[in-house]
Amino acid sequence: QGEVVESGGGLVQAGGSLRLSCAASGRTFSVYAAGWFRQAPGKEREFVAAITWSGSRTYYSDSVKGRFTISRDDAKNTVYLQMSNLKPEDTAVYYCAARPSTGAYYYQGDYEYRYWGQGTQVTVSS
Repeated sequence: QGEVVESGGGLVQAGGSLRLSCAASGRTFSVYAAGWFRQAPGKEREFVAAITWSGSRTYYSDSVKGRFTISRDDAKNTVYLQMSNLKPEDTAVYYCAARPSTGAYYYQGDYEYRYWGQGTQVTVSS
């Protein structure tokens, strides 16, 4: 069936940057829309960013807009989340999600995604 695997999490000081990667194994990412979600301790999972299958459209939550950038490299079968100017409130487990899509659609609801990674921890110290 294949899977989606995140990497790139870690510990960073406030104001720093990290880049998360989401690699697809056993499937071709180029016909999938993708998104990033996060879940902080004691909180529900929340939407962070989404990208269409072509990469032509992206969408961000208000809390990360202007600081995070979602992108994709289909030649590498990978979706990225570049995070800059990180804040302690960005601390969470970050999840990559994907779903088949060939339209110019991005998806914000976690229920709209079919495939999920295991998550990668991002910790931002103050």
